Amino acid sequence: MKMLETKDLILEKAKFEDWRAIYHNVWSRPETARFMLWKITVNEEEAKARMQRTILYQETHEAFLIYEKVHGQAIGFAGIGELEPGIFTDTGIAIGPEFVGRGYGKQTLMLLLRYCSMELHGNEFRYTTRSENTASKALALSCGFIYQYSKKKMSESKERYEIETYIRKLERS
Repeated sequence: MKMLETKDLILEKAKFEDWRAIYHNVWSRPETARFMLWKITVNEEEAKARMQRTILYQETHEAFLIYEKVHGQAIGFAGIGELEPGIFTDTGIAIGPEFVGRGYGKQTLMLLLRYCSMELHGNEFRYTTRSENTASKALALSCGFIYQYSKKKMSESKERYEIETYIRKLERS
């Protein structure tokens, strides 16, 4: 099983027994879902079913739960996808509100960049965020990304929003 690691975090494939932690820390949190394309999970039965879907999804995608090393609990998720050969993008990074402001977002994004560069031999990473998500935009800039363009979109629920794309060249050292 693939495991990625930072100073404070471990990114690895979801395990069913972590459904309660990810539900409590992320999936049930409106403040976390606010800028994402998913809706909050409202009860434990939905959380268990969502965890089963997450495990299946992660079997065929570069997606992970984020675990805080100190307690071992699931506090978020992150994933990447390959847009075209050598060009990667995030497929979402979310960290529960109690864990924001500790540098975990930056550790996660820098780890994904390193993984795309060193393990997947990528040349470029594209980071996307909603235009109103100031924390996410600040994260991109702090990790060396450069703003490229914005695009208006509409969600399945007919909500209009704007996505900003930031690009960073990947280095292998």
